[in-house]
Amino acid sequence: MKDIKIVDYTPFYAQAFKAINQQWIEQYFVMEEADHKALDHPQEYIIDKGGYIVMALCDNKPVGACALIKLHNFKYDYELAKMGILPEYRGLKIGWKLGQAVLEKARSIGAESLYLESNRKLTPALTLYGKLGFEEVFGLETPYERSDIQMAMML
Repeated sequence: MKDIKIVDYTPFYAQAFKAINQQWIEQYFVMEEADHKALDHPQEYIIDKGGYIVMALCDNKPVGACALIKLHNFKYDYELAKMGILPEYRGLKIGWKLGQAVLEKARSIGAESLYLESNRKLTPALTLYGKLGFEEVFGLETPYERSDIQMAMML
């Protein structure tokens, strides 16, 4: 079993955060404007606006990432977003560890609800989200062309 640690994001991880997410996005889809905003400027777009990012490290190498993006709508407090794991590290329960870390952070900062957007062809991701407690919801406008499913959970 590999030694996986979940750590808070610092600007040191900016390149890795982008590379990890760009890899999965470009494997299945194309980068969109909202991706570029979050991945090119995570400090300004996510952290400085009240969000949070965690990184998964394997032997101190960044291999996974996940973000909580502060939402400004009436229904949900944060969006679970930009969760990605490098292909050669998938299957090691890193997604579960990242998910648990952001759920714990969300609870600690007083969030009451989380939201996410995904695509139905990302079956492993949807399975993980269900295990974390997310359920399908409908009705919010999305900035992503690739999004064909929305999920949420109450904390």
